[in-house]
Amino acid sequence: MGILDAVNAYPDSVNVFQAYGMHCFGCMAARFESIEEGALAHGIDVDVLIKSINDALDAVDLTK
Repeated sequence: MGILDAVNAYPDSVNVFQAYGMHCFGCMAARFESIEEGALAHGIDVDVLIKSINDALDAVDLTK
């Protein structure tokens, strides 16, 4: 999934991306990079990032 696609579909993921130092929502790369590509570019373990995003989303009431 693309970074902007994830942020648009799951706005609560923004805090996780920012916590990992990925503040690139306005940058051109975020428009075409996948979460994996962005994580690798920032030296972030992709599996850890995805788990953190999923954990954060699980903690949110998605029925709102």
